[in-house]
Amino acid sequence: MSNTTTTTAPITNTRPKQQPRYSVILWNDEDHTFDYVIDMLQELFGFPPEKAFTIAIKVDEDGRSVCLTTTLEHAELKRDQIHAFGNDTLVAQCKGSMSATIEPIE
Repeated sequence: MSNTTTTTAPITNTRPKQQPRYSVILWNDEDHTFDYVIDMLQELFGFPPEKAFTIAIKVDEDGRSVCLTTTLEHAELKRDQIHAFGNDTLVAQCKGSMSATIEPIE
């Protein structure tokens, strides 16, 4: 009779850890029109006009709005794209792009 022992490895969670999530926050100002905001959101985020309009209204009413929640790298890219979008040609005193920040989701 042989003395064979069988051991089983403990079961571990094999699901990959999810990356932390970050929100891209668009901040209100008085130097950009609704058309600018809507166009920017459609171009940079691929939003349909209705969703872009809803975000533009929220930014105007609340002073800020979450545009997207994603990974850190993607959030940084979208924030940088907002900052690089350029000024609103319909507003003479407009000096540049809108402000955006990223915030971690807790």
